[in-house]
Amino acid sequence: MSWHVSEEELRAYARGELEAPALWSADAHLTSCARCRGVLAEVSDPVALDAGWDRLDAELDAPRTGLLEGLLVRAGVAGHTARLLAATPVLRRSWLGAVVAVLLLSVAAGHAVRGGEFPTLFLALAPLLPLAGVALSYGPALDPTYEMAVVAPMHGFRLLMIRTVAVLAVVLGLNGLATLALPAYGLRALAWLLPGLALTATGLALMPRLGPGLAPCLVGGAWVGLLLTADVLRAGADTPLAPFTVAGQGVAAMVAALAAGLLFLLRDRFDLFQGRAV
Repeated sequence: MSWHVSEEELRAYARGELEAPALWSADAHLTSCARCRGVLAEVSDPVALDAGWDRLDAELDAPRTGLLEGLLVRAGVAGHTARLLAATPVLRRSWLGAVVAVLLLSVAAGHAVRGGEFPTLFLALAPLLPLAGVALSYGPALDPTYEMAVVAPMHGFRLLMIRTVAVLAVVLGLNGLATLALPAYGLRALAWLLPGLALTATGLALMPRLGPGLAPCLVGGAWVGLLLTADVLRAGADTPLAPFTVAGQGVAAMVAALAAGLLFLLRDRFDLFQGRAV
């Protein structure tokens, strides 16, 4: 090769001051000329070169921001909080698809019942969805960021509340849309809301003692048992189940308030619970 990049141009290249078209020519030449690459290494500032490699490594190793995380950051959510929210398992398409399918089936069943009856299937299933979402969002079984959360300097209760807010915002929103698909029942179609809050708060309050899997399962089982008992007690009468009456709604509100108070009192136990592999 008869032509080489001059040392002066190589120094300018190393400083980032070489302009086109000489820059393009030097780029093309350096890819095939070991001699010029050697001269470039000699005239380059090693400190600046190391800093450049460090910046490149940091850029390559930086996690890519997803669509949801980016939207949350633009909305003013702190970056680390947005990442925890975006990693919530119940925000995955598979979970959301399952929730939508359950709601569509229950709404269809609500339209199929005889006039004047309650959409019992919808009212029975809707309170279980936020409870199930919370159960799937915290703990080592399904949480992709669980190990990071255990070692992070973050209060376990705060992490749980972040995930719970994400679950409630999504599931209650979907439940609300499904309720709009039952206009013939009016406000009666909202009878799922207070039981849903009561079940979720109770499941959260029991988590420090029973764990993120057993507590929601027991609460969900108790809800199903309550509905079956109420169905037996009404003896086939064309009346709503007890949890969906005015008295039942009052009891659900009291349970939700008591469970929320208990959850607040037990908030420090989530730091110990967070480190347990349950």
